[in-house]
Amino acid sequence: MRFTCPIAVHIFLLQEQKVLLLRRYNTGYEDGNYSVPAGHLDGNEPVTQAAMREAREEVGVAIAPAALRVVGIMHRLSDREGVDFFVATDEWRGQPTNCEPHKCDELRWAAFDALPPNTIPYVRQALLNFQNGIFFAEFGWST
Repeated sequence: MRFTCPIAVHIFLLQEQKVLLLRRYNTGYEDGNYSVPAGHLDGNEPVTQAAMREAREEVGVAIAPAALRVVGIMHRLSDREGVDFFVATDEWRGQPTNCEPHKCDELRWAAFDALPPNTIPYVRQALLNFQNGIFFAEFGWST
């Protein structure tokens, strides 16, 4: 049997040198900490389609496929091993709103140099990598 691991996509919605963050709530994973809109691929779904779906489900915005660009990939080990794609856009339709109040208790725009201290560590690293033009990273592995 071959090894498998979950694949997730994280969306950097960018506006005026800021990124949209959401504070996780009542999910059982990193509750009380900030992340970006994100979710797992459902299977038989391209990364860009998953990003568009998650942005719509979590913050109610519509993103055209051409407006998305993959800005990073991370192979990480936290609660489990996974591979994360990070996509960015500054173009969408609609006003970001909290569409999942049972999973999120706050949306906020944050400057890259003023992220809340309780930003999930691998998300913070991915945002830093994006700022510095680092496309691939490994995170959470002891070497």
